[in-house]
Order: sequence, then structure tokens, then C-alpha cells
Amino acid sequence: MKPTRKKILLYIVLPLLLILAAGGIYFYKEYNRVHKDTAKLKPDFTLKATNLVKEFEANEQASNKKYWDKVILVDGVVKQVEKDDRGFYSLVLGDTASVSSVRCSIDSLHSSEAAAVKQGTTIAVKGICTGFNEDEMLGSDVILTRSVVNK
Repeated sequence: MKPTRKKILLYIVLPLLLILAAGGIYFYKEYNRVHKDTAKLKPDFTLKATNLVKEFEANEQASNKKYWDKVILVDGVVKQVEKDDRGFYSLVLGDTASVSSVRCSIDSLHSSEAAAVKQGTTIAVKGICTGFNEDEMLGSDVILTRSVVNK
């Protein structure tokens, strides 16, 4: 018994078209996805920059589980204001006596706020935790991305 054209169309071609359409919609949405402005997000955790660094240095695995991809509001002394070749700002917060710090990459929408920050002032910065770089010689850094100066 030969399959008819209608059965081939119904059981093979139609499901393939549905799968392709669903894949196309997914890729279109991902390509056009816009990140939420961190300034409008509520922080999951609020703590001092020095305490965040100490927590990561004491137990990196547990801290990664706790803070990874979470919105964190940290306050501390600005150790350094950095601007790279492309005009992107980073703020380094922490204890000036320590080489370890919280490194906050500022969201490009909020560069003007970061440009106004002065070294040595105490500020609060909100960002999304993306990990920890441990280095005994150069100091360890907790990394926050898409950060904004909290007002």
C-alpha cells in the first residue's frame, strides 16, 4: 500500500514547516531582545563591597551559587574610575588598603553618571554579578556588569 500525497503532506511536510516556523520565531525574538535597564531592577542583595569580596574569598563556590546572575547593590569607596578606549566606564569599589575589589562595568546608557564619580567618594552601585577573578598577586575582583550608580 503506497502512501498518498495527502498523508505525506500531513505527516512529514506539515510538522517540518511548524518546527521551522517555531525556530524562526524564537531566533527573531532572541535577536531583537533588549536587556532590562538595571536602574529599574530591584536588588536581590544589598551589602558593602568589602563584605562581598570577603564572602567570595572565603568560599567562591557557595558565593557563586548565591550571587550568580543576581542584581546586587553594593556600597563602598571608589578606588578607581576607569575609561577604556571605546569610552566605556568601570568603577572599582572596595577598601583602599586592600588589592581586592568589586569591579563594576557601567551600562553604556549610564556612562554620564559614572563620568561624574570622583575617586575616594563613597557611593552605591547596582549591577548583575557575573563571577569572581581570584589572583593572590594582583588582588581578587568580584565582577558586576550592566552596572548603574544608585541614586
